Amino acid sequence: MRLALPEPAMAKRTRPKPTNPLPLARSTLQRQLERLRDEARTCQRCDLWRHSTQTVFGEGSVDTDLMLVGEQPGDAEDIQGHPFVGPAGRILLEALTQAGLADTHYYLTNAVKHFKWEPRGKRRIHVRPTTSELLACSHWLEGEIAAVRPRVLVALGATAVRALLGPGPRVTKDRGQWLPSAFGPPVLVTVHPSSVLRIADREERHAALTALVADLRQVVRRLESLDRRATS
Repeated sequence: MRLALPEPAMAKRTRPKPTNPLPLARSTLQRQLERLRDEARTCQRCDLWRHSTQTVFGEGSVDTDLMLVGEQPGDAEDIQGHPFVGPAGRILLEALTQAGLADTHYYLTNAVKHFKWEPRGKRRIHVRPTTSELLACSHWLEGEIAAVRPRVLVALGATAVRALLGPGPRVTKDRGQWLPSAFGPPVLVTVHPSSVLRIADREERHAALTALVADLRQVVRRLESLDRRATS
């Protein structure tokens, strides 16, 4: 099941002839994003490409205020070539829906674009990227943020927190907090949706999902607040 995005990657949008420079700027940024995606397909900045099927770049549109950043592609993402199409993606979509963000345009990506894994029987189990691998991939994440220009960033899990905020912040102590970033937009710290999947007890899993939804509802309030400021 593929996570439904408001606007699929690489989609061509038909626009009327612009009457102001803003649509032209967006068109330029869209082309910039597509160039980055094309370049990333052959990325060899670290050795992760050697054992993965393909680069998994972000998907979405430059017409969005919200970017969500995860850790890295999983097994399903590596095979299909799209972010958040596996079990964690289904949890994320459920949380976004409950938070009231299902109809919001957003951009989904990962801090690292290749799947890092180790064999466990017939399964490929993900392994957390190293600092050097994260730094090697920062070029692509920085490019995505520059092209999309979101007003709000969401860091899903420890690796995304490190990529967006550096080594200081932690999910355990900063979850649910808005932290300033060097990229410009504020960053909401929360867990990766895969952490919900790892909970065996049904009631505890439901509580974890509810907590993730509560975090994401802060995004709704922040975007509404930014809209009010823009119109005041």
